[in-house]
Amino acid sequence: MKNTILNMKFLAIDMINKANSGHPGIVLDAAPIMYSLFQYHLDGDPKNPDWFNRDRFILSAGHGSALLYSTLFLAGYDIPFGEIQKFRQLGSMTPGHPEYRHTPGVEATTGPLGQGIGMAVGMALAEAYLGATFNRPGFPVVNHDTYTLCGDGDLQEGVAMEALSLAGHLRLNKLTVLFDSNDIQLDGPTSKATSDDIKAKMESMGFFYQKVESSDDVIGLSIAIEKGRQSDKPSFIEIKGIIGEGSAKQGTSAVHGSPIGVEDALRMKLEAGYSLEDFCVLDTSTADFSDKFIKRGQTEKKVWDAMITEYAGKYPEEYKQLTSIMNGECDLEFVKNIGLLENGQKEATRKSIGRLLKTYQENNQALIGGSADLTPSTQVKGINGDFSIENRTGRNINFGVREHAMGAIVNGLTLHGLRGFSGGFFVFSDYMKPAIRLGAIMGIPSLFIFTHDSIAVGEDGPTHEPVEQLAAFRSTPNLLVLRPADANETAYAMHLAMETMDRPTVIILTRQDLTVAIQSDYLDFKKGAYIASDIKDYTGIIIASGSELGLAMEAQEKLYKEHQIPVRVVSMPSMETFLGQSEAYQNQILSLPIDKRLAIEMGASGLWYRFAGNVVGIDTFGASGKAADVLKHFGFTADDIVSKCLKAFGKNK
Repeated sequence: MKNTILNMKFLAIDMINKANSGHPGIVLDAAPIMYSLFQYHLDGDPKNPDWFNRDRFILSAGHGSALLYSTLFLAGYDIPFGEIQKFRQLGSMTPGHPEYRHTPGVEATTGPLGQGIGMAVGMALAEAYLGATFNRPGFPVVNHDTYTLCGDGDLQEGVAMEALSLAGHLRLNKLTVLFDSNDIQLDGPTSKATSDDIKAKMESMGFFYQKVESSDDVIGLSIAIEKGRQSDKPSFIEIKGIIGEGSAKQGTSAVHGSPIGVEDALRMKLEAGYSLEDFCVLDTSTADFSDKFIKRGQTEKKVWDAMITEYAGKYPEEYKQLTSIMNGECDLEFVKNIGLLENGQKEATRKSIGRLLKTYQENNQALIGGSADLTPSTQVKGINGDFSIENRTGRNINFGVREHAMGAIVNGLTLHGLRGFSGGFFVFSDYMKPAIRLGAIMGIPSLFIFTHDSIAVGEDGPTHEPVEQLAAFRSTPNLLVLRPADANETAYAMHLAMETMDRPTVIILTRQDLTVAIQSDYLDFKKGAYIASDIKDYTGIIIASGSELGLAMEAQEKLYKEHQIPVRVVSMPSMETFLGQSEAYQNQILSLPIDKRLAIEMGASGLWYRFAGNVVGIDTFGASGKAADVLKHFGFTADDIVSKCLKAFGKNK
């Protein structure tokens, strides 16, 4: 045990020293914690890292990536030795912070503190829902634990506190939080910033709290983990340690994020009686992991494989549904039966998403989510009742006013194989941006639904009226942003979101009713932009998204009837999707010179100048008043658009 822990430590220290970059403090402090978890508790199979019933481990303190890589390497995951030596180098399998799908054994991309805890809560919630849905007497086919290792910094982040509060409330008893408590952070002692009673705090949130006095007490921690697993509450174990233990700067903030150097590493190795060779891998270490972690995991997987085979015979329908979730399959045959509205019918797109979500959930057991205390307003709700202690099969998650955690939890649900979704007001997407960005980095199909999308919110005023949020999300790589123009485009947006498996989707919806003015087509919609209304010999093009499409259609009619100016109207629900189409298609839709195009959107104007030389947008904050008055004040009436078009490409141009 001792030599294996030393191997874990010094392999990571050599990685950091060679890169001349990294965080040795957590490596030297938390290696025994990782040893205790992996060797005595965590069930996983390095040869089958995606085995569905494995335990999940998330390193929320993602700056400790070198320790995670050294552990995974010694534990038999498919990380070539050469990659260990390329820590933090461009193109290596061992980046500065853990990245999902980049390194075998890494369950989530972490680094932004607190997000890993939130994702771990989502994974534990997913396990509870799936177990209650698919387990049968004698067949616990979904039965595993979720562990996360965090530090002082994680627990200072609001997202972590929100997530832990919900986990305790929902009594997610298969969640274990391991707190590497060393009272030091980058700016110095944590006493400069916090004086929380962590025991009282965690117990008040519904956790089973334990304290291990030394991170070197491997057996004591192992006993605590097992005690926590026997509790009917989620487990929180505070483990006191010394940051950078054994180094010249141990116990100080100086060892948090700077290499200790070759000289200090050699001194430590000599004092420990350890090999002075860089990147030494002890046969006894790999054998230790093989005898404990690998052997236990392979045994558990064999038992599970036999059980799932028998389960398939006794419960064929449940098996089919479960394997569909395990394989990430999404059957959308039922979509063709979802009725679209006729021209002239009105519906707020938030109401459209409400009825669509219900139908999609009835046809897909992987869909689960809810709103941040806004369900009556967003209409974003799960079916089968509220997920609770008493009802683990309920698919409506009452997130409460916890937008930060909601985003992270949705990512955790999705990482586990479900299709997590959330609902909130678009202006409060600011609280969720870090989680949505992480979802985009990981390339996972989380679904984030936002309503109350513009100044049409009205009386609630500028604090509740989004302006810059659309531009922020459209600027985020690998994120699908959809702003549908009516109930039918909303149906297409939901369809496209469920088809999309390699990135998250943001759907942005209205509070106010929108009239269906055209019978659009899904194949056109999924190209990001299409011709909504055409006219012969058009001399201008109006481009619009969302509710502004109706305004563009009104302006088109007035321009022709009152001024004999023919214009084409283009619906552009997704800028980035349109930009992904062929140049020929883009030129077909936007066929006039850029100065003959005008874009309309109740939001920041900047990005629209890529498509149009003239933009009607909003580059100030909103205002409080009746919606109609606010729209008129900012120039979003048909007469205003006509006037802008006359100036831009009218007869006198």
